[in-house]
Amino acid sequence: MIIPGQTIGILGGGQLGRMMALEAKAMGFKVAVLEPSANSPTAQVADVEVIGAYHDPEAVQKLADQSDVVTFEFENVDATTATILQEAGKLPQGTALLKTTQHRLREKEALEKAGLTVAPYRAVSSIEELRAAIDFLGTPAVLKTCRGGYDGKGQYVIQSKEESAKAFHELDREGVELVLEGFVSFEKEISVIVTRNAKGELQTFPVAENVHEANILKRTIVPAQISAEAEAHAIQMAETFAKSIDLRGTLAVEMFYTSDGEIYVNELAPRPHNSGHYTMNSCNVSQFGQHVRAICDWPLVEPKLHQPVIMDNILGEHVEKALEAIPKFTNAFLHLYGKSEVRTGRKMGHVNIVGATIEEAINTSKQLNIRTHAMEAAR
Repeated sequence: MIIPGQTIGILGGGQLGRMMALEAKAMGFKVAVLEPSANSPTAQVADVEVIGAYHDPEAVQKLADQSDVVTFEFENVDATTATILQEAGKLPQGTALLKTTQHRLREKEALEKAGLTVAPYRAVSSIEELRAAIDFLGTPAVLKTCRGGYDGKGQYVIQSKEESAKAFHELDREGVELVLEGFVSFEKEISVIVTRNAKGELQTFPVAENVHEANILKRTIVPAQISAEAEAHAIQMAETFAKSIDLRGTLAVEMFYTSDGEIYVNELAPRPHNSGHYTMNSCNVSQFGQHVRAICDWPLVEPKLHQPVIMDNILGEHVEKALEAIPKFTNAFLHLYGKSEVRTGRKMGHVNIVGATIEEAINTSKQLNIRTHAMEAAR
């Protein structure tokens, strides 16, 4: 068990690391961070800043030496880095789940092995294989890189077989593996945050309903507007997978919910997740506090939702309006990430808005007018 006064190391200096660090500091821990650039969002609130590349053995060893336990804020951790930390006995999350979630094909195979449903897919390594996969799966379909894609990067939506060559050449690079996923006609995107400690104690947060624009999460709605049966099924799927891979720490399970009530697992993230930010102001424990408890082998808290909530991401183009809206933040909680450069489309923060009902929270968001409301019209 890691206790207050000891040091939690965080690999990665972005907003997820920052929010982990703030929870850890509130619990009495010290925090060390490894990040290539100085004064990262996490470093701003940490005790120890290690500046170096994520794959630099000396920098990674320095982080390990400064820490009693180490976690990560993103899944694309270099294999050598993860091995150094694991051999030092500092990485309770291990390397197995990292290797699985770093590769879409391995991820899908692991999900199917656990008995969960995923969208139909085919591995692709040539234009001929892509055309054959399109013949099998139909269109529309999504061609994705097996590694490195996020927020819509590393993927191409194919509307017809005639686009196959263009899609393949856009994503094909030397050594890059591809997968074609059949299109799932879904009604909603949902997600479940599940946490498990070394003793096997497991807890899940309420199911979240997610709205994306331009492949970036824009809004999370909790409770999700789905049936009780679907909610129970989604939680059961997340828990089943967590047990199947002997999860340590936090896992986000993103899913598609269809009009027929079917649920398909879409993606996994072995860490706290954007769709779990709502927990910071509407639950008795946040996803970050729960994660810290898990990696330190503390007992987990049974999450309780105090009231309905929506989480709206704040991108670079929304920061000025968010600051202007502060005088109206009676039921809104602003979280900015301390990023030095404001860019259009860059995640700069989020705002959690609570209400007696989801509709009340959405109306508050409209009144705050932080960004355009294409989402409300779509919803």
